Amino acid sequence: MERIAVCPGSFDPITNGHLDIITRGAKIFDRVYVTVLHNAEKTTNLFDLEERLRLIKESTKDIPNVVVDSFNGLLVEYAKSVNAKVILRGLRAISDFEYEMRNAAMNRKLDQDIDTFFIMTNKQYSFLSSSIVKEVAKYRGDVSDLVPPVVNEALIKKFNK
Repeated sequence: MERIAVCPGSFDPITNGHLDIITRGAKIFDRVYVTVLHNAEKTTNLFDLEERLRLIKESTKDIPNVVVDSFNGLLVEYAKSVNAKVILRGLRAISDFEYEMRNAAMNRKLDQDIDTFFIMTNKQYSFLSSSIVKEVAKYRGDVSDLVPPVVNEALIKKFNK
């Protein structure tokens, strides 16, 4: 039986912290769906859905068992649609744990056959978030060691307009 996990997020943009979790998850699971939540009502994203999907695909192209996708609606419904039994999440700090624990409990209530699998981030990424990357890049700060090269290029283009 194939072990399939879903790694959801907004990935606006994908960071090296995300890649760390995805890469480590891909060593544990046979297939990892990296899925972007498509929320048409949210208009505060820096990158649109197509841009985020392209950046993720480029950033994960060397991980053969990663599939990049998007979804709209309940995560557990998406997980069922791809036969995943696991939701893969990264944890940076205690505050992440509290937030993720609530989500995991609700997902478990919605579908008892789907578990949440937490991976602690590597310490060099414990502070890293897409929000902080965007904030630094906005003011022309160097984030090249925090994001994949394709994302760094995309950030420079976005903020040099």
